[in-house]
Amino acid sequence: MGTLDESDPGKASTCAEVDVEQIGKFFCALLDGRLSPSAAEYVDQAAAEIIAGVDLKRMGMLFALASRHARDRVLLDPSEEELTLAAKLVPGWNPERWGLLETLRARLWFARQDLDQASCVEAVEALFAHADEGECRALYRILPLLPDGLRFQWRMQEGCRTNIVTVFEAVACDNPYPARHFEDVGWRQMAIKALFLGSPLWRVHGLDGRLDEELARMALDLVEERSSAGRPIPADLWLCVGPFEQSRALPLIAREVDHGTEEGRCAGILALGRALQEGRLEALIRAQDPLLSPWAQAAQDGDCSQAAFSRLPGREAPNQ
Repeated sequence: MGTLDESDPGKASTCAEVDVEQIGKFFCALLDGRLSPSAAEYVDQAAAEIIAGVDLKRMGMLFALASRHARDRVLLDPSEEELTLAAKLVPGWNPERWGLLETLRARLWFARQDLDQASCVEAVEALFAHADEGECRALYRILPLLPDGLRFQWRMQEGCRTNIVTVFEAVACDNPYPARHFEDVGWRQMAIKALFLGSPLWRVHGLDGRLDEELARMALDLVEERSSAGRPIPADLWLCVGPFEQSRALPLIAREVDHGTEEGRCAGILALGRALQEGRLEALIRAQDPLLSPWAQAAQDGDCSQAAFSRLPGREAPNQ
């Protein structure tokens, strides 16, 4: 039976320095053929201006004007090859759900010549001071790609305090930064807040590598609170439990498997796999339940990582 990968995905360590030149070239390649001629002309002119040097006010204006040249919420829709290259450039970076406008803004930001200097941090804060929702999303997705990521730790944690779901998910989901740089308290708070906001916890990069007893306790508190109120349990909550707090967790998981929604029952099966409950999984396999037995077999085979939760009944397909 497989086990969770509990290796630490970079917490309390520094990863290899990012190659800002290659990332900048990658953004150019992503935009090539995806923009209208007028939008491409704007990007070229704005990037040339930024390379030559602009003040904070002008940088903010160019960032804002980008919305005239790419529609918000139009997906970039990268290819598999592009996704592979992104992960190679910055381990854990997944632009699968980036928007075209965010990509355009990232291209402009990587035209700056001071990405490793204090003036870059000053420019980041100046933009945040007046940023709308779309600009915030873009900035929170850009910051993990910049050198010396710890410079932005406060700002990234501040992004987790918002109740604007799209902004929160720009920090928490498909983003290598939290797993690499958040302290334990901030990490746990982000995971639990994702459950309250209904954000997809399975898309939190590095979650399986940062499970611990305290996060399990917090998640189980939430299970009991919701059960007492007669409210459904978020299926992704079972991602937080792993092999911890089993005397408390296993009866709650069993109840979910028996009485939860279709999504919740399957998530409970995965939770049993994550808790290394081989005997319980074998019993479910033998029962030959058309819904549960295939999930029990998958969990028995070790397919119960956070990625497995993306396939629960009713979940969106990639690139939707």
